[in-house]
Amino acid sequence: MAAKIAFQGEPGAYGHQACVEARPDMEPMPCATFEDAIDAVRSGQAELGMIAVENSTYGRVADVHHLLPESGLHIVDEAFVRVHINLLAVKGTSIGDLRRVRSMSILLGQARGFLREHRLETLNWSDNAAAARDVAALNDPTEGALASEIAAGIYGLDVLARHIEDNDNNTTRFLIMSATPDYAVRGKLGMMTSFVFRVRNIPAALYKAMGGFATNGVNMTKLESYMVDGHFTATQFYAEIEGHPDDRSVRLAMEELDYFTDYIKLMGVYPAAERRHDRRKPQPRRVQSSSISSQ
Repeated sequence: MAAKIAFQGEPGAYGHQACVEARPDMEPMPCATFEDAIDAVRSGQAELGMIAVENSTYGRVADVHHLLPESGLHIVDEAFVRVHINLLAVKGTSIGDLRRVRSMSILLGQARGFLREHRLETLNWSDNAAAARDVAALNDPTEGALASEIAAGIYGLDVLARHIEDNDNNTTRFLIMSATPDYAVRGKLGMMTSFVFRVRNIPAALYKAMGGFATNGVNMTKLESYMVDGHFTATQFYAEIEGHPDDRSVRLAMEELDYFTDYIKLMGVYPAAERRHDRRKPQPRRVQSSSISSQ
């Protein structure tokens, strides 16, 4: 039996696509919430968890940064998924038959141009894959859904138009979580280290804490703050840096950080994804309109 990788969403969600692309040898396991996906890994039902953390258009995923530090899991890899939005409908439908489409508000907002051009009404739905499932159940040629091509295949829908998103670079980043860390792995394109910390209550503590990374030549790719337990005075930071804790420069930077903080927790050490090094210019968006069913 194949090992399982848990994701949040219905079968056919973009988290499902991330699992298929990043871990094709594993069985995707749908979960209703991020908490359920984390619990599946923690309990041993799944070996890994695929957790969405940020989108290039809409920013970070709400609440995930609160969940991960307390999850007891470790980041062991990252995956970037190009979010292609597709118009789905029951078999034999043409775009002219449609009157309304449903999907999550985020996807509806990312395809405004196409929806306006075709004068389609919209209906906000809880999950894009669930929208595809429900359209299939309705079996009504006037109802459509915005979702992935994987969802079209799962629910037996036609793809009426592909890649209808307004933003050519719309991408979601996922963190792959495990119950056990793997500090021995080394990536071909370098390593990433993620951690959370809280600074001491002294003047310019954050400025001084960050100085160690600059003086040791360590590139910090992400620094985000969020409140802890609803208190404005308790701010926690999530950071990502290039390098491995065993690297001398990273070790020295982390030692300096430790001096100015009262809490540090290592979240994960993992290979940098190839997408981080992809500097190619985006290709022009091509919208394909047809009644060809998804394979």
